[in-house]
Amino acid sequence: MKSAIEVLEAFDHIRRAQRAGVYAPHKPLLILLALARVQHGEARLVEFSEVEALLKELLVEFGPSSAAKSRHYPFWHLATDGRGALWDLSGPREILQRPAGATPSLGELRDHHIKAGFPVDVDEALRHIHGLLQAVATRMLEAYFPSTLQADIAAMLGLDLSVPDQVQEGAAAGAEYATAERRRRDPGFRERVLRAYEFRCCVCGFDLRIGPLPAGLEAAHIQWHHVGGPDIEPNGLSLCALHHKLFDLGVFTLEPAEHRVVFSQHAISGARGMEGELQFHGRPIHAPQHAGLRPAPEYLAWNQKNVFKTPGRRVTGPGPA
Repeated sequence: MKSAIEVLEAFDHIRRAQRAGVYAPHKPLLILLALARVQHGEARLVEFSEVEALLKELLVEFGPSSAAKSRHYPFWHLATDGRGALWDLSGPREILQRPAGATPSLGELRDHHIKAGFPVDVDEALRHIHGLLQAVATRMLEAYFPSTLQADIAAMLGLDLSVPDQVQEGAAAGAEYATAERRRRDPGFRERVLRAYEFRCCVCGFDLRIGPLPAGLEAAHIQWHHVGGPDIEPNGLSLCALHHKLFDLGVFTLEPAEHRVVFSQHAISGARGMEGELQFHGRPIHAPQHAGLRPAPEYLAWNQKNVFKTPGRRVTGPGPA
């Protein structure tokens, strides 16, 4: 059985997208799905067809617009990460002996009943070292997803992230390792972004305070921090908690020129119609204090490519003066 640190280091070295700044949630979501299965006491290996629907749902909800079309890729390609230290495949020899780049189709994975899961030594460690599974899951969530989405992903999987009262020494060390990434963030980013927008949501104008302190107001990264987005004002938006969540879910984005709010066609309003969230569609955001603080085009382009659920609703005519 592997130690806690060995397991965490193995998960920390899964191969990411080759191009810097690309949001590729496929492998992290599959790993989190597999961790939830371990936590629920399910079998080590599972057929692709048994997890396909949930994996697709995760990618539709938390991935780029086209992510679900390649949902079978991580099920196959994780087996080559870390020289097979993270993922076992099981199935007919004629499929498993293919070159790593010859990805089976969705139909082949289903028809040949291909199974996969963590290797025996990793699976045993996750099941028997108390607190290790939660440390791995926390690391995956914090390394690959913004804070606004982490609880929703865990809830969708039924993944319990609470750490047992008594954890083994190795798992405690692993938990410290798992949260190290958070310490590298610039603690002044939030204050600078909120000040730039005069402590109000740049979409809806929400500016509630509790005494002198802003309440429910957050600094959102346009290009997410964990994929190279810098902690600077042109990569930040002052958003209320609701609009921060919607922005990170890809419900809306901003035009690069006039900074008008553009909602996704996938965002469907109920009876409230234009009296609800869609009232902000086509409106420019509340501008920051000066031009140098405005959202930069390169970060908005990243958001539109990697997060926004295309296509967008049509915006007609110039924005209000």
